[in-house]
Amino acid sequence: MNSIGPVGVMKFRRFLKVLPVWAALGTLLAGAAQAARSYPRAADSGAAEPKYRGGLVSPPLAKPKFTLTDTSGSSFDFLARTQGYVTLLFFGYTHCPDMCPLQMNTLAEAFRKLPPVSADRFRVVFVTTDPARDSPTVLRAWLDHFDKRFIGLTGTQASIDAAQIASNLDPAKKSKVRADGNYEVGHALFVFAYTKDNLAHLVYPGGVQAEDWSHDLPLLPSETWSGR
Repeated sequence: MNSIGPVGVMKFRRFLKVLPVWAALGTLLAGAAQAARSYPRAADSGAAEPKYRGGLVSPPLAKPKFTLTDTSGSSFDFLARTQGYVTLLFFGYTHCPDMCPLQMNTLAEAFRKLPPVSADRFRVVFVTTDPARDSPTVLRAWLDHFDKRFIGLTGTQASIDAAQIASNLDPAKKSKVRADGNYEVGHALFVFAYTKDNLAHLVYPGGVQAEDWSHDLPLLPSETWSGR
């Protein structure tokens, strides 16, 4: 498995303040895609290429328990409703100027290359960190731009903060409101990948390319992590 270099660490420090558990993971979780693409090929060095291009989390993180509201207005029990699926969880917001649309677009691009029977084994869940502006209608329209199968969740600010804490993250922080009324929200930049054992063995930081998702996604549904 590939270890993660200093490039992504700088990105993480720029965009989020992490809990103590992430301090221990910092050297492992940065620059996953870049590390994978620069990893020596077996033909060049005799070393095996890492199986996954995401960042390996050791020990893995348990899938969190929280209940929010989906874009249809229905209650969504995250743990129960994603049981048995490979679940990709990302916290962000629709007004994000860069990394949120980039993450979702590259992920959607990779999903378009999956056969439908394979794509059906996944649940992609996007939780807004900006419920004041991300109404269910706004959130649904934004996600539909990428993939209509992506699940959007919202709720009160307190419930969303609690969901982030349950996911081993500090709650996102809103910047000072500008004169035009706009603001940005500092949030985690990576996607948690929970496999069917309800553990996140991998995370995918900002900057991961569609080709990296295309490499990893077909492998995740059958992964048992035995012998790792």
